[in-house]
Amino acid sequence: MILDHIAITVSDINLACSWYKHHLNAEIAYIDDTWAMLKIGNTKLALTIATQHPPHLAFSVDSIEKIPSPDGTHRDGSVYQYIQDLDGNTIEYVYYPNQKN
Repeated sequence: MILDHIAITVSDINLACSWYKHHLNAEIAYIDDTWAMLKIGNTKLALTIATQHPPHLAFSVDSIEKIPSPDGTHRDGSVYQYIQDLDGNTIEYVYYPNQKN
């Protein structure tokens, strides 16, 4: 299991992408009106609006069997499950069927 991305909530996807591009030299890997995936060095940062995904840490796993009880499938075909730690922080397990970790 490895850290895949960190997701934070923003109020405006386009403005947030511009800010991260300007201040952190982020590259936009994907963007639409509800979320964006940015690459910043060797790290991925997901920007989402509040109605899409909770703020979370996402860890990729190398087989679907390592996701205890999948919640569904994302637009990119990845399978995921959200869980909460003891303090209510959201953790995502994510499996990419067509990619190797």
